[in-house]
Amino acid sequence: MNARVASARVVLLLALNAGALAATGAAQAQSRSNMQQAAEANTQLGLAYMRQGDLQGGRDKIEKALGQDPRNATVQTGAGFLYDRLGDDRRAEQHYTQAVKLSGENPDTVNNLAVFLCRKGDKRKGEEYFLKAAANPLYRTPEVAHTNAGRCARADQRLDDADKHFRRALQLRPNFPDALWQLADLSLEAGRALQARGFLARYLEVSPESPATNWLGYRIETAMSDAEAAERYAMRLRGAYATSDETRNLLQLEQGGRP
Repeated sequence: MNARVASARVVLLLALNAGALAATGAAQAQSRSNMQQAAEANTQLGLAYMRQGDLQGGRDKIEKALGQDPRNATVQTGAGFLYDRLGDDRRAEQHYTQAVKLSGENPDTVNNLAVFLCRKGDKRKGEEYFLKAAANPLYRTPEVAHTNAGRCARADQRLDDADKHFRRALQLRPNFPDALWQLADLSLEAGRALQARGFLARYLEVSPESPATNWLGYRIETAMSDAEAAERYAMRLRGAYATSDETRNLLQLEQGGRP
């Protein structure tokens, strides 16, 4: 065999091997893509079962998804929702935390972990995650995250921190109803009835009245010693919202009891 023929055979073998490797790599990539799609589909099915109240069906689908693609942030988030519903807080937090890591700290995924921590875990840590989500320029509603951080701080009895977060939410969106409501209620709790009155007035400019607004208004005006204004709120409760919990609270208070 002359040298030219031998060289040509070597080149042909290398080309064949390269082609085989490329085909193998493409097949592996396609297999990974298929597993990812199957895992995400099973996650969505699992969440649909959970919304219908079928927790066992949801668990079967989501655990199958975890077996298919455990390094998928969507799957890990679904598992967090599942174990949260099942009351397994330890596993829920593990899955939410893993989802944050796998997502590259996607702000929506960070927000999911923050909600869980504020509700069932470390409120201060949940507050920090809300602020991390709010600081991400890709997060579409930072005012919501700041308001939720305030809720965390308030639930942790850190009223000054809560006040700061609610006010930051209003800096971002001055007519954000949830932050206005929280500041009205918090200001009354902190003994600042005049501020509470102002925040409630701003809230009512962007949101309809309700039993809750009339009950808060009644308590604000009572704290302000404005009996006439307090009675107007009381009349609305007794007239338009006679069967509400807030009206029952009012009646108990008027009868000398505690609401």
